[in-house]
Amino acid sequence: MNKRWIHKPAPSAEEVAELSQRININPYLSAILIQRGITDFDSAKKFFRPSLDQLHDPFLMRDMDRAVERMKRAIDNKEKILVYGDYDVDGTTSVSLVFSYLREFHSECDFYVPDRYSEGYGVSEKGIIWAEENGFSLIIALDLGIKASDMVVLANHKGIDFIICDHHLPGTDIPQAVAVLDPKRSDCNYPFKELSGCGIGFKLLQAYARRYGHEESVYPYLDLVAVSIASDIVPVNGENRILAHFGLIQLNENPSPGLKALKEIALTKNDLDISGIVFTLGPRINAAGRVDHARGAVHLLISKTVEEANSFAEKVNIKNDLRREFDSSITEEVVAMIEGDAQLRNARSTVLFKNTWNKGVIGIVAARCVEKFYKPTVILTESNEMITGSARSVSGFDLYDAISQCSDLLEKFGGHKYAAGLTLHPDNLEAFQKRFEEVVAASLTEEMRVPVIDIDMMIPFDAITPKFFKILKQMAPFGPENHRPVFESQEVFVQNSLANFKDRHLRFLAGQAGNANVINAVGFDLIEHYDRIANGDRFRMAYTLEESTYNGMTSMQIRIKDIKFD
Repeated sequence: MNKRWIHKPAPSAEEVAELSQRININPYLSAILIQRGITDFDSAKKFFRPSLDQLHDPFLMRDMDRAVERMKRAIDNKEKILVYGDYDVDGTTSVSLVFSYLREFHSECDFYVPDRYSEGYGVSEKGIIWAEENGFSLIIALDLGIKASDMVVLANHKGIDFIICDHHLPGTDIPQAVAVLDPKRSDCNYPFKELSGCGIGFKLLQAYARRYGHEESVYPYLDLVAVSIASDIVPVNGENRILAHFGLIQLNENPSPGLKALKEIALTKNDLDISGIVFTLGPRINAAGRVDHARGAVHLLISKTVEEANSFAEKVNIKNDLRREFDSSITEEVVAMIEGDAQLRNARSTVLFKNTWNKGVIGIVAARCVEKFYKPTVILTESNEMITGSARSVSGFDLYDAISQCSDLLEKFGGHKYAAGLTLHPDNLEAFQKRFEEVVAASLTEEMRVPVIDIDMMIPFDAITPKFFKILKQMAPFGPENHRPVFESQEVFVQNSLANFKDRHLRFLAGQAGNANVINAVGFDLIEHYDRIANGDRFRMAYTLEESTYNGMTSMQIRIKDIKFD
């Protein structure tokens, strides 16, 4: 698939020279920092030397005082507190964080995660009734609740108070809870708006500990926060970068028993970074709620002993294997449907339905379809006599807005620009398919139909020194809004050792014309370029730099994102 290379604007030579002199680093590195808003010594120091002291005062968040006071009253009066959260990674880590902290000094607490299949996303009536029947008088809702006004009213009628900790965009009405913690509230002046749901839960505990205990008591739970930041794909800048930095240290040096067991069962020997969490821990935690009930993930994450953690990790891993089977078989079926139908292939969008597809993996399937066909995609299945689905988008296209234009055909929907969920009546399926295609066809530009690679800068091989790479690694943790820098180099050729493996991937020693430096390079799914490269043709290469460990030896290598021949 052809890709568009878009180069980020280069800072001025004066800016680069001044920053390079101030912090004594390579001009190429200075340019990358300036592109990320780091323009002086103080901002560079904060970036390279994050500190927990840089975290914002949690009491800057609207309603935090009220939330902390209500928690304190519940604890002092030995009220039963229910920690209620979503069934995805952000939700289950949120529940595990708050529950694990509370149970250390408050025995009257439990947790509740709604069933994906029978209850769906959000605060459910079933959950409220369960809380009433079991004598709970306070619910702390995490990673959900900002649009649960009706459920909060129902709970109030039953004598149950709510503290909502959410990070999604509010609707027109803010629930009438005791406290609603959400930096995205228009009336909230909290300085950082992009915390994960687990991050909001952490700020609640930080505030409580600051006022009534020792703030340091919440820091051992930062490994859970790091997992949520990585898995929920929130920006890794600002406060999130600080939380992720220290959370990764905790995860790699002294993780909770549950995360330690999960790392071991995933055969993760090296230290995990944001990407490592996304590909190893995140899917396993998610799998519990995708193919069964997410309480299994919470039981794992709140485990106190190694034996308990290992037992739950094995169960979660089995669920992940089953999730992979569902994912693989449904993806194959969907791809065959598209490739076998000219109308589907030529459409600007993909909207497919089958009542037997597993609800828990259709979001993954939609994402895989976007990777292969690169068009806005909605995958639908049947659940509780309704049609429910997940949607994924392409770069630049506002999926949430497109679905909003079909809202009269939907029972409910939610999400954001690049991912969304929706529910509709079976009678509206055909009308939705038609309307969504019309909306996409009217607003999807030709540029949006081509995948994008954002390139930070052009760079010669001789600039890539051990010192350069050492400083580059200190820019981690990498993720949205602080991506691993992408470079372009020209006049590249194979110096030696060209090989293909698994008939899909390339590996070779890369050289550059007029440059003595050579670097090991690997390119996944780039076998289409093998013949021209083997023929000696020179090419341009978009790539990142990463560490590679083989036979106990760690070295730097190029990871190729794309190749172009001029």
